[in-house]
Amino acid sequence: MTEAMVRIEDAHKRFGKLEVLRGVTTNIARGEVVVLLGASGSGKTTLLRCINHLETLDGGRIYVDDEMVGYREAKGKLVEDKHSAIAKKRAQIGMVFQRFNLFPHLTAIGNVIEAPIRVKKMAKSDAEELARQLLTKVGLAGKMDEHPNRLSGGQQQRVAIARALAMQPKLMLFDEPTSALDPELVGEVLDVMKELAAEGMTMIVVTHEIGFAREVADRVVFMDEGVVVEEAPPLELLESPQHERTKEFLSRIL
Repeated sequence: MTEAMVRIEDAHKRFGKLEVLRGVTTNIARGEVVVLLGASGSGKTTLLRCINHLETLDGGRIYVDDEMVGYREAKGKLVEDKHSAIAKKRAQIGMVFQRFNLFPHLTAIGNVIEAPIRVKKMAKSDAEELARQLLTKVGLAGKMDEHPNRLSGGQQQRVAIARALAMQPKLMLFDEPTSALDPELVGEVLDVMKELAAEGMTMIVVTHEIGFAREVADRVVFMDEGVVVEEAPPLELLESPQHERTKEFLSRIL
């Protein structure tokens, strides 16, 4: 078993003629928090979605916990894995999206227990106990029986985080988890993410929250036009970027 939780090797992805990922290679260590920075269209979200095979690769390989995601080798060639095998690997990777994607007809606790019961075949009583623990952990002990339309955006996103954690993942992916929130609600979501980081969860976070990157990330990876331009510890990359493209990007957002 390697020290890397995620290994990305020469990842390529096209949408028609547009090449969105152009040979991305990087590793994420176990327990590491990595923030992906870059302008819109730089490939950050696509890379995140390729890690759990929500998007297929056009070249290269991605491994999570030493297992290739989405593909297997057959007679020396890569072929897409069976749906059941992909689902099994994807169940170990939690993902939190910009939009909360909660089931509107289910309560907060109903949203959290859905996947453990359906996917992991967990007993309902066990799933409910786990959900109560997780909703309390994210500060929603008093909101378990509320439906999403009765929750603020920050509360909905915290339910979404609890829902992802209910699958007891080994890796968490966050795709701009605060970008759809009113500014005063951003902190409550970032606080939950900081707590997860402190507990040792391996996390890859696409965000423009520079304060979070500075305070919580072990490493910042700057992407531009589908490639990794520069990666370094946050203070190093944010205070003394080496590449002109990184300097230009940071001068616009800082």
